[in-house]
Amino acid sequence: MVSLTAATRFMLNFRFALFRLLLLATCTTGTQAADALPRPPPPPASPVIWQATVPNFSDSTYAARVEYLIAQFEVSLGQTIAPGEKGRVGLKIYADSGPGLATPLGLTKAVIAALQKRGYAKDKIFLVGLNQQRLRYTGYLPSLATGKSAFDGHPIYVLESGRFFDPLWFYDSPLPSRFDPILVQKSTEAFDPETSLEEDRKSFLATPLFVDADFWINLPVYTDHTVLGVNGALVNATLWNASNTARFFRSPASAPAAVAEMSAIPELRGTWMFTLASLERYQFIGGPWFNSLYTVSEPLIWLGTDPVLLDALMLERINRYRTQEGFKPVSDDIRTLEFAAILGVGSRKTADAKFVPVGN
Repeated sequence: MVSLTAATRFMLNFRFALFRLLLLATCTTGTQAADALPRPPPPPASPVIWQATVPNFSDSTYAARVEYLIAQFEVSLGQTIAPGEKGRVGLKIYADSGPGLATPLGLTKAVIAALQKRGYAKDKIFLVGLNQQRLRYTGYLPSLATGKSAFDGHPIYVLESGRFFDPLWFYDSPLPSRFDPILVQKSTEAFDPETSLEEDRKSFLATPLFVDADFWINLPVYTDHTVLGVNGALVNATLWNASNTARFFRSPASAPAAVAEMSAIPELRGTWMFTLASLERYQFIGGPWFNSLYTVSEPLIWLGTDPVLLDALMLERINRYRTQEGFKPVSDDIRTLEFAAILGVGSRKTADAKFVPVGN
């Protein structure tokens, strides 16, 4: 547990950063009152994970099981998902471990099919990813050889292009920018003395998911991570969804704190419908880069609204396989999930998770 003094300091730092975000959001909407801003969904009273068992990972199987999962989620919601005022929906995909360990194309196609069935037009369903090269290598962006992809007609936003960040929406932290977010190695680029220190401490948020869409769906892939512990739902929604986040890897405590604080931003949480995670392939050591020697496959797809719980469940699996293979479990000193739980993003109590089988 974090000491009371440390926890208090952490909360005060978060409140200051969040206050700046809310103040800037209010300024952009003229006389809009703070009370009119979106509110984050409350933590579920009973942590439910809807679970579908799959005989194989074909496109047709994904389509059937995802439809079952979303339909069951709608039952719990008490309403059918349908286009709202903005008429658009975003999918946050993951491709940053490279080929072999990206959001399965079949899963993404299945989610798109379910959304189209519910009235969303093809060109109103957009995908958000971080790196152009990795998105192309994993099949999301058109092949350079054929010029086609499985997602022709769907807008694909590449965050590293810098075109999808709003200067009025940012997470503020005094940490400088100097490190690669995936490899967590020092940058070889020379320090530019002309860089604004004020800009250097800001991580700009990708606004399409929570400004341009009715809601968004998180489609992470799970790996271990030397600094974050588990690279999954929380990280895909935060560090891999913003600019200038590599700087947080300078200190072992910085990245976990940033993930927790960013995941608690009300606007991001208020439009985050749910997370869909396929266990077609996940990695228990050596992540986040793909290494087939340390991957596991389970015939399961999970749908949940609590990203902390999903990450905690996967961390248990990662540690189980690490131990079986003679490796040490992920260090308890990595407090990503603990910090997120403190901020009310979700629960780490995996023993309380209620698995609801769907379509089996």
